[in-house]
Amino acid sequence: MGWMLLFIMEKSSESLQQLFQQEFSKMVAVISKTFGLQHIEIAEDVVSETFLQATEAWKAKGIPPNPTAWLYAVAKQKILHHFRRNKIYDEKVLPEIISGNVMEEIEEVNFSVENIKDSQLQMLFAICTPVIASEAQIGLALRILCGFGIDEIAEAFLSNKETINKRLFRAKEKLRAEKVLMELPSENEITKRLDTVLHIIYLLFSEGYYSQTQNQNLQKDLCLEALRLGLMLTEYEKTNLPKTNALIALMCFHASRFSARQSNTIVLYGQQDQELWDATLINQGIYFLNLSVQGEELSSYHLEARIAYWHCRKEGTQEKWEEILQLYNRLLQINYSPAVALNRTYALYKVKGKETALVEAEKLKLENNHFYFMLLAELYTDLDQQKARLHLERAYDLAKTRTEKQGIQEKINLINQLNA
Repeated sequence: MGWMLLFIMEKSSESLQQLFQQEFSKMVAVISKTFGLQHIEIAEDVVSETFLQATEAWKAKGIPPNPTAWLYAVAKQKILHHFRRNKIYDEKVLPEIISGNVMEEIEEVNFSVENIKDSQLQMLFAICTPVIASEAQIGLALRILCGFGIDEIAEAFLSNKETINKRLFRAKEKLRAEKVLMELPSENEITKRLDTVLHIIYLLFSEGYYSQTQNQNLQKDLCLEALRLGLMLTEYEKTNLPKTNALIALMCFHASRFSARQSNTIVLYGQQDQELWDATLINQGIYFLNLSVQGEELSSYHLEARIAYWHCRKEGTQEKWEEILQLYNRLLQINYSPAVALNRTYALYKVKGKETALVEAEKLKLENNHFYFMLLAELYTDLDQQKARLHLERAYDLAKTRTEKQGIQEKINLINQLNA
């Protein structure tokens, strides 16, 4: 069913594809909440069949005045017919429903705005259960919460459809085996579980922002979907916390520079056209950053959001890089990572110069990181052109995408021209 739907979708209008991505996750979430998460694959099949029927019917008769209502009505009929046709409804689902005193809700699958919102939030927490690995959680989030097709998920992970299908199947089996419920955690558990949810959203955004795929539209869509999931959390009091707002601010600031980073090659920060920065997203980031200062918790999202904020400030004073350096110093203390240490070295270079930064950079020894060798090349430029070129050549060997290799090769060519 999945491949047939994708084939027809490719032949249909772009508006129907957009509608599919928008409504797929809503419909799967509501149906899974209504009948139980153990039936999530049935929910996916029913929604896919609904869109297949829509594609055929609308091609013949035209798009109805309210296409969303049409989809919801057909999906309701299909899901009830599916259970009854397979006797699952009478033998298994119905007793569960009656014991739960929710018979009336089942007879009328509730696609109200409020129930959709609640169902998607509960699905987000269900998918982010600690019983499945984070990579599988991201895959499920892309499929179930964002409506991405298997082809798109495979491309995002630089994988193939068979691998992704197996990964998603195992994750769903785990959800069934562990009897994971679609419900918000108790008040005692929600803060702890929220950390996992925020981490998955953070990884999902990073999957787009630092993506190795050549598909720029997919990269941007991944980032926007992560931002949408973060905003969903702000609509519920228990999850609308300072660290949630800090993560949203971080994503807004990074997303504001998305266009400036993308051209035929990856454009590094120092070479970006600041006129391409999105002022609306920057202002949104500032809004959520201000909300994030409430409370006493200082998360890594707070510090990263502050760093991203300063990166959205145009050059002009030394204050910018001094603030960024201090924030990286604090971030290393609470959440050390080689990437943070590398970025901190760049800030050190901007504040104290190349010689000082080189001393710190040489200590990192990130031998398998092409960004590390690109930084070393930057620091050796004008000090030792031969070493700068050697580091760029090493970066070229380590780079994983054609776009990155092209950008590095341009830098090598420039050095060769200067030394000719």
